[in-house]
Amino acid sequence: MSKYQELLQNPPIFTELYDSENLREVIFETISCMCDNKHFIKFKKNSDGDFKMNGNGHSLSNWSMKHTPHDIEWEADDQNWGAVVNMINTGTSKISTIKCR
Repeated sequence: MSKYQELLQNPPIFTELYDSENLREVIFETISCMCDNKHFIKFKKNSDGDFKMNGNGHSLSNWSMKHTPHDIEWEADDQNWGAVVNMINTGTSKISTIKCR
């Protein structure tokens, strides 16, 4: 069974993310349905205190999420990380791990 299939059937719960406030950076490791390729989506606060989302060298359209990046960023700005996780997981990759600070 592929790692993607495992994540699809048994998605992890990221309690450390949901219990955190005042985060300044969050990195999601994602696993693609295409050969279990790993990629990263990073959220980092800018000087205005707003989160900006990037694909670390990859276009965010590669994830084929059903939500626009600015909609996801607004959820991150509101610290609504459960919605962010759900929105990212609507695409062709699933979140496997996170790092936050």
